[in-house]
Amino acid sequence: MSGAKPEVAHEATDGPAAVVSWRDSVPEASATDLENLLGTGVGAAQEQLERNGGFLPFALVVENDGEVRLVAVTPADAQDGSDGDFDADTMISDLTELLRQNRVDFRAAAIVCDILLVEEEKDAIHVAAEHRDGSVFAAVLPYAANTGTHEWEFGQLAADTSEPTVWVD
Repeated sequence: MSGAKPEVAHEATDGPAAVVSWRDSVPEASATDLENLLGTGVGAAQEQLERNGGFLPFALVVENDGEVRLVAVTPADAQDGSDGDFDADTMISDLTELLRQNRVDFRAAAIVCDILLVEEEKDAIHVAAEHRDGSVFAAVLPYAANTGTHEWEFGQLAADTSEPTVWVD
């Protein structure tokens, strides 16, 4: 699986204090939804990495009834039959548009993608979650392949900056 990863100049805020201060600034129900999306997104991405050696961008939503659902789009390149690189930025844009069009059906959403942290020169799982009440939370989890054990090693989960993309007009 190959494709250009979005590059991010990482502006993380590390440590439990960042998470505690974030949680204090949003309603309890919203924080629970966003944390659920974050945990589910990181777990699903780790599973795909371990199983396939990579993952395509995907989204998760918390439906109005509380169910968490996976949302995916097909890479544009796969639709025309080519078997090569995919454009992650286009997939993220397509996911965002799909979420915007259907946002009345859910109360929170997250986009999960594989990014390159430019300053650290590391790959990372990035989860950007937002709630319809305007709350946002994002996090990054650096990872690398251990060539000796052929297993993935994950760094520290860190909060990241994020702007709403679904509940904007």
